[in-house]
Amino acid sequence: MRFMVIVKANRESEAGVMPTTEMLAAMGRFNEEMVKAGIMQAGEGLHPTARGARIKYSGGRSEVRRGPFDLTSDLIAGFWIIETKSIEEAIDWMKRAPFESGAEIEIRQVFAAEDFGEAFTPELREQEERLRAEVAKK
Repeated sequence: MRFMVIVKANRESEAGVMPTTEMLAAMGRFNEEMVKAGIMQAGEGLHPTARGARIKYSGGRSEVRRGPFDLTSDLIAGFWIIETKSIEEAIDWMKRAPFESGAEIEIRQVFAAEDFGEAFTPELREQEERLRAEVAKK
C-alpha cells in the first residue's frame, strides 16, 4: 500500500524559517533508514504559501489566487510518499520521524488502480501504465 504522509504547516514554516543543521541531519538519517528499508519513494519540503497559488474551478472557469494563505490545518509544509504493508506499519515508521514538539502529520492511503473497480477500463489502465513508464524515464 502506498501512503502520502502530509507534514502540516505551522507559523515557522509559513514564515520561511529554515530547519537547523541538526534537524536536517536528523531528517536525513530518518530518510536514509526508510530508503534502506525500501519504504520511501519520495519526500520533499515545500516553500511557504506566500510563494504559491490556488486555482478554484467553477462553471468551466478558473480563478487564481496567490498566496500567502491564512494559517489553517489544510496548509502543507512537506510530504513523503511511502510504501508499507499496512497503515499500521506506516504509522510505526512515522512515529519515529524526528519532529519537534507541536509538529503534526497526516497519513493518507494513495489510490491504486484496483480501487477504481470497473470504471478503470483496460484502456485507462494501459494509459496509466504508459504514463508511469514515461515519468520513470525522466
